Amino acid sequence: MRFFLVPKLQLGNEESSSFRTKGVIIRTRYKAIENHVIYFTTSTIVEWIPVFTSNKYSDIIINSLSYCRQNKSLKVFAYVIMDNHIHLLVSGDNLSAIIKDFKSYSAREIIRAAENEKKEWLLNQLRFYKRLHKTDSEYQVWQEGFHPQMIMTDDMLLQKMEYIHNNPLKRGLINRPEHWSYSSASNYILGSGRMDVDVLEV
Repeated sequence: MRFFLVPKLQLGNEESSSFRTKGVIIRTRYKAIENHVIYFTTSTIVEWIPVFTSNKYSDIIINSLSYCRQNKSLKVFAYVIMDNHIHLLVSGDNLSAIIKDFKSYSAREIIRAAENEKKEWLLNQLRFYKRLHKTDSEYQVWQEGFHPQMIMTDDMLLQKMEYIHNNPLKRGLINRPEHWSYSSASNYILGSGRMDVDVLEV
């Protein structure tokens, strides 16, 4: 279902499973390998535990992303927060470092909120599923990595943005994309949302 337009950006040309940027052949899409380009990313809670089922926990993500936009040069073009994962369309200088900081901070805030609310079921699961090498923390909130995929074409940009905004709709949670509170669909359709995003103008 298409419900908005995006501009015809010059994002690159596909070369089978590889592509060329700045004279270098890049052969992987699972590492943030270039600055100032747009990436589709996915960050998932360990074992798909449903953490973002209340505003308090979803707002941690909103506040963290907003901070990164204002202080770390992160550009957020689209986002959606589901119950156990988030999708982003983003770009930024040293994106891997920005996302690492974002996930570290949001993990601490999620644990702090769970401790304050005495959510023992959640803390127990985050403790149980902690990887053995995570010796610096009692818990693990996020799965490792954020699976960045470089946006190569206009069609790919549109497809990923529609995927992000239609995710709650496909899950049967809402009737229209802009009705999902924790998504940038309302920024594009209604002109505002829970956080400011870097709207791609037509």
